[in-house]
Amino acid sequence: MKRIAIFASGSGSNAENIYDYFKANDKVEVSLILTNNSTAKVIERANRLAIPCEIFDRQQFYETTKIVDLLKSKNVDLIVLAGFLWLIPEQLVKAFPDKIINIHPALLPKYGGKGMYGDKVHESVVANNEKESGITIHYVNEKYDEGNVIFQAKCEVLPSDNASDLAQKIHALEYQHFPVVIEKLLFARI
Repeated sequence: MKRIAIFASGSGSNAENIYDYFKANDKVEVSLILTNNSTAKVIERANRLAIPCEIFDRQQFYETTKIVDLLKSKNVDLIVLAGFLWLIPEQLVKAFPDKIINIHPALLPKYGGKGMYGDKVHESVVANNEKESGITIHYVNEKYDEGNVIFQAKCEVLPSDNASDLAQKIHALEYQHFPVVIEKLLFARI
């Protein structure tokens, strides 16, 4: 059995999409959802889907081994960041080398780095009159959005698109591609 842990800070729509993709697969399970936001909607999703959920604070994440120990105790094969906004600490990166991935709502290296997430990315893409945007799935290291790229998918940005229009296109790409890439990574097909 391959086990996935998902970190999310917000609604958890990607987490639920990943769960739905694998729920009929007897070789993969979403074993754990972790969040740094005690009011995140992902907690409700985890409860509804009967996935264990761990809420943690900044001190536990950066100054203890609590999260690393928890992930190891669950025999996690892959850690998936799905809308998780904190920088991953070095101890976690070292404990799970090339086993932590993130999805970013732009074509890195453009529109990445600290503070570039969600609508901020889409607003910047539209404001700069970009002709295309997309998603980047990448390995996580100790810096925001600088890990090696695993996969990118593109979409057209129309002159009439606003940030909300672009967000819908990006979400569609995320839902389509993220679970497939996760499955390929779990079974070493990339």
